[in-house]
Amino acid sequence: MIRRNQRFLTQLYIVADFAVIQLSFLIAWFFKFESEWITYKEPLPIQVYGGWSLIYGLIAVVLGMLFSLYSPKRKKRFADDVFRVTQIHIVGLFVLLSVMFFVKQIDISRSYLAIYMVGNVLIILFYRYFLKQILKLLRQKGYNKQFMLILGAGSLGQRFYHNLRQYPDLGYEVVGFLDDKRHWNKEEEAHFCPILGGLDQLEPTLSRLMIDEVILALPLDAHDKYPKIINMCEKAGVRTLIIPDFFDYLPARPYFDNFAGMPMINVRDIPLDVAGNRLFKRLFDILFSLFAIILTSPIMLAVAIGVKVTSKGPIIFKQERVGLNRRTFRMYKFRSMKVLPPGTEDTGWTTANDPRRTRFGTFIRKTSLDELPQFFNVLLGDMSVVGPRPERPYYVEQFREEIPKYMVKHHVRPGITGWAQSNGLRGDTSIEERIKHDIFYIENWSLLFDIKIIFRTIRNGFKNAY
Repeated sequence: MIRRNQRFLTQLYIVADFAVIQLSFLIAWFFKFESEWITYKEPLPIQVYGGWSLIYGLIAVVLGMLFSLYSPKRKKRFADDVFRVTQIHIVGLFVLLSVMFFVKQIDISRSYLAIYMVGNVLIILFYRYFLKQILKLLRQKGYNKQFMLILGAGSLGQRFYHNLRQYPDLGYEVVGFLDDKRHWNKEEEAHFCPILGGLDQLEPTLSRLMIDEVILALPLDAHDKYPKIINMCEKAGVRTLIIPDFFDYLPARPYFDNFAGMPMINVRDIPLDVAGNRLFKRLFDILFSLFAIILTSPIMLAVAIGVKVTSKGPIIFKQERVGLNRRTFRMYKFRSMKVLPPGTEDTGWTTANDPRRTRFGTFIRKTSLDELPQFFNVLLGDMSVVGPRPERPYYVEQFREEIPKYMVKHHVRPGITGWAQSNGLRGDTSIEERIKHDIFYIENWSLLFDIKIIFRTIRNGFKNAY
């Protein structure tokens, strides 16, 4: 049956969001009208601002319900909350301004509104993150648990059971399995919950035990039993979740689409396929690369001089790489190697003691200073600050045949750094591991994830670079 504590948490979030909005009103009022940090004209009475804050609180809560902000959080990432809360308060601001315009309330301070809205988003996100961490700790200690029953003790059910045990903070406990064919041997009994009976024992099991969710992990030849199982679970008030038997073909976060009136599973959900996400990422790339170019311009000038005076040849090395949608582009780097003879094609893989490097080139490659001109690639739109590292066409043709899913990385712009590089996968490291990290990034992208990768790259340094 559905647990009452989930309903309580939903109500708590609604009340807390409304209270935080009123707290943000008081903070904004203090900063704008009570402190001496901001100059202001004589304000409207505080009761007017307070009244509008109450109205906005109702607007935000209603929008939260419409945008599914108050749905169960147990399985959701915090990044989802960040996106949803920001989205709600941007829409809420426009609704509030529309209402103010309609009633001709034009004397509300714009700087107050800016402080108020920023405060709403930041304080709500802070308390939600804090509450999420507390709930994780409580669940790890055995509180606020939800109980699962797995139908199917085959490889799919076993895999789900093992995966679930890696996340004790989710607060789920498997009470057992139901399966018509399997029985545990002594070794399996030590690793799994008991098999409580066959599928015909589902109804008495739901009546006898406290079950919150039933997981269907049955093989394809058992799919004809699904209608009866789902009806039985719904009659008992239990949630039903299905793990498809073609699970291994699906990405980490598939989603259901609707086409011609039929539900379909999209086997490659890419957040950056959404126009709004692409716009936010592109704006971030432009602002960040401009800041980086201005900040590192003295360093780039010094490196350019160093390249020029220590070896013959151009300062900037341009190399063809494969980027977004398999289109090629010229990637810029400070030259760190000797100039190749005319007509020679560079298909060699850089090694730790590569004789082609110059002495100064060894230094700038080890410190990754040779990568700085790629911020101009970002401005031109060929690259992103964060994304899978681009490779030369020669190696792309080689790896596409040898490494499964290698070409998936070209669904997004390549990056100066990426999830793989921030985890030390640079230079002579496993291409297969890099692709796993790249695909995880592509399927789980968010601006917060980009910022995390940038800080992680800076914190860990540029390991394995040569």
